[in-house]
Amino acid sequence: MAWDVEGTKRRIYEAALSEFAEHGPDGTTVDRIAKRAQINRERVYNYYGDKSKLFSAVIRSELDKIAAAVPLVITCAADVGEFAGRTFDYQRAHPDLARLVLWEGLSDTGSVSDEIVRTELYAGKAKAVAAAQQAALIDDTLDPAHLIFLVIALSSYWSAAPQIARMLSGSDVRDSAEAAHRRAAVVHAARQIAAPRRAGTRHPDGTTTTG
Repeated sequence: MAWDVEGTKRRIYEAALSEFAEHGPDGTTVDRIAKRAQINRERVYNYYGDKSKLFSAVIRSELDKIAAAVPLVITCAADVGEFAGRTFDYQRAHPDLARLVLWEGLSDTGSVSDEIVRTELYAGKAKAVAAAQQAALIDDTLDPAHLIFLVIALSSYWSAAPQIARMLSGSDVRDSAEAAHRRAAVVHAARQIAAPRRAGTRHPDGTTTTG
């Protein structure tokens, strides 16, 4: 009987995703991943390399998924709000992503193994923001990279810190009404961040638009 290579790789990936999300890269072992996937630990090394390479493969794949599912196209400030809302929705449906990013941040040493490639994911979003700013579609008083970082953080921190959200709101994301309330707040705040500034608006650097 032929060995189901793709099926085995998928089981390893799914086991690794769960283990890394629960325990982080430092707290996860190849033995536990192999046991969860119900395969020999040598298969993990054969298909993905060492634990560090496997973690990089998992987080990169999960980030690619959200980038494909939630593209950023800006024709007005409302589009930034909708991007934030869809990001919130995706993070709510895939809470492991926020955990992976947080675990990676806790062990950050100044770079990640595939940082150059992954930077392209964010550079494209910053370029979309810059183009919209140049077209006077959204606020141009913030650096494009800073603006999109704020929107991503606004959309993602609900999933990244559910305990804080629960303590503040008195409920959690399993409450559909509360989830809808949070999403509406995210969309509104993102639109406010992106809204073009009117004459007389005070900017972050202390200057004021006069016309």
